[in-house]
Amino acid sequence: MTAFARRARATAARMHPELSLVSFTLLSHLEHQGGCRATDLAAHYTLDKSTISRQVGALEKAGLVERRPDPADQRVHVLHLTEQGNEVLAQVGEARRVAFRGRLAGWNEADLERFADYLLRYNEAADGGEVQGLV
Repeated sequence: MTAFARRARATAARMHPELSLVSFTLLSHLEHQGGCRATDLAAHYTLDKSTISRQVGALEKAGLVERRPDPADQRVHVLHLTEQGNEVLAQVGEARRVAFRGRLAGWNEADLERFADYLLRYNEAADGGEVQGLV
C-alpha cells in the first residue's frame, strides 16, 4: 500500500507540476460535488481547516479553483472548478486512464475481474470506516 501511495503521488506530480495527489483529490471532489465549501472538504477528508485553506489557496493561485457566493447565503463562499481546473482535471484523468490501461494490458479477463472485485471490496470497506483518507 505504501508503494501504491508513493506511486500515486509521483504520478500526480508528473502529470501536472502544480497538482499534488491531495490537490487532484480535492479537485475531483469539487467536480463530483459540483462545488462545495472549504469546511465541507475539511469535514469529508477529516483534515484541519488550515490544511484545506492552504491547499485551496494554492489551487486558487494556480487558477484551478474559484470562490463564488452561495446563492442561498451570500455570506458563504462555495468553491468551484474554473474552466482551467476542469481542463487540467480532464487531462490528468485521461493520463491516469492511459497509464492504468498500459499497466493492465497483459492481464487476462479473469485476473481483471478478480482485481476489480478486490478494489470494490477495498473501497466498500474504506467507505464504511471511521476515517476517510485520501488513499
